[in-house]
Amino acid sequence: MDSYDYTSYRFLKQCLSVEVIKSNDKKFSWRRAMLRSYKCHDRRFIFWWRIASFLHHKTHSKLANYINRKISLKYGAEINLNAKIKPGISFAHLSGVIITGLATIGENCHIRQNTTIGVGGSRYSEIKDKRFIIIGDNVEIGAHSCIIGNTLTIGNNVIIGAMSFINKDIPDNCTCYTKKENILIINNA
Repeated sequence: MDSYDYTSYRFLKQCLSVEVIKSNDKKFSWRRAMLRSYKCHDRRFIFWWRIASFLHHKTHSKLANYINRKISLKYGAEINLNAKIKPGISFAHLSGVIITGLATIGENCHIRQNTTIGVGGSRYSEIKDKRFIIIGDNVEIGAHSCIIGNTLTIGNNVIIGAMSFINKDIPDNCTCYTKKENILIINNA
C-alpha cells in the first residue's frame, strides 16, 4: 500500500530535497531549493511540477493547471497533475516525456527522452477506477520507450531498454527490451 500523502507540505519538501537540492541530509530551505532549481532546466521543471501537483491536490486547480501548462510548453514534457510520483524522479532529457494521470511511479525512477507512459481508452473520468499503471522503485526507462496498458505493473529494480514497447507486466529485478531487427534491401538497378 502507498504510504505517501501526496497532499502534505512535508511530502513536497521531501521531494524537493531529493530531486532539486539533491541532498536529504541538510535541513530544507526554500532559498536553497530555488537556487538549485535554476542550475539546470530538468531541476527547474521538477521544481515547478512538484509545486503545481501540490496545489492541484490542495484544490487550487486553476493556478496548478496554469503552472503545468506553462512548464509543459516551455520544456516539451507533459506530466499530468494526477500522476502519483514518489521522491527521486529524474530525467536524462525532458523533451517528449508524457506521463498519464493514472500512473503511480516509485522512488528513484530515471526516465529518458521521448518516453510515453499512458493508458488506452477514452476520457479520464470514465476510466480512472479501472485502468492504471504502477511502476516500482529504482526503475530505469530507456529513450523512446512506450509503456501503454490498461492495468500494467512494472516491478522494482527494472531496466527497460531504449525503444521498447511495454504492454505486459514486468516482475522485479528484470531487464526488458523489445527485440529490433534491421532489414536491408539492396535494389540493383
